[in-house]
Amino acid sequence: MERSTTGPAPDASVPDGAAAVPPLVPAGLLDGVPRQRTGTPVPAAAAPVRVPAPPSLPLPRLPSPSCLPRPARMPSLWSLLPTPAGTPFTFVYTAVLAVTSLVAALADPALVHALHQASSTDVAHLLRTPLLVLPASALWVAGGIVSPYAALFVLVLTALERRAGGVRAACVFLAGHVLATLATEVPVGLAVLAGRLPGSSLHRLDYGISFGVAASIGALAGLLRPWLRWPALTLTAGVLLAGLRAGADPVADWGHVIALATGVSAWPLVRRRHA
Repeated sequence: MERSTTGPAPDASVPDGAAAVPPLVPAGLLDGVPRQRTGTPVPAAAAPVRVPAPPSLPLPRLPSPSCLPRPARMPSLWSLLPTPAGTPFTFVYTAVLAVTSLVAALADPALVHALHQASSTDVAHLLRTPLLVLPASALWVAGGIVSPYAALFVLVLTALERRAGGVRAACVFLAGHVLATLATEVPVGLAVLAGRLPGSSLHRLDYGISFGVAASIGALAGLLRPWLRWPALTLTAGVLLAGLRAGADPVADWGHVIALATGVSAWPLVRRRHA
């Protein structure tokens, strides 16, 4: 009895007489062993681990340059002098005083005396032409451009205008000049009427910028720091009171004290803009 074997059917595509080529077996597989994996499994790529970012810290806010304290600077020489752009009132007024002082120094003495007399704020002129002589008397410097009042005028009025403005500086100067003039000349006129002074006192020569300078010093003191304000005010008042006690010119000396008080009373006005 013959044994029959069952095998795979011959491939029809293989021609007769040709040797059958066994099928290619992938590398790593065993021939004849069923249910084998067809290749080496490739491990799946690991999912990237997301590391949480550290919490962002707020950056410190640096102060702006404008908030930083500025080092104290000493004023330069040019800042003490008037300029057309920075202190126009003081600059123009100084130029006018320089011209009138030059005229007073070079012109004929008789002409200069006539000009001073026409600009004097004595009682007689105040009764006739007050609106003319009040401003005209402030166009002359008693003692000329080399007078101490001329130097004080430039330095004090420049500083006052830089801090308070041209309009306020002009108001303080003119208020001191006008109020001190009226406060001293009106009693002179009354004393002449009462017979206590001679009639020649009605024509007393009175001109200059000293009343306005004293008022400007009083107003400027209110804009200074306390450690400088009170010594400056005390020194100025002491000098004026010493002149008053000396009695060389009581009318002018009283006018300086009144003008200084006028400047002190203007502190609210000048401090308004300075603040």
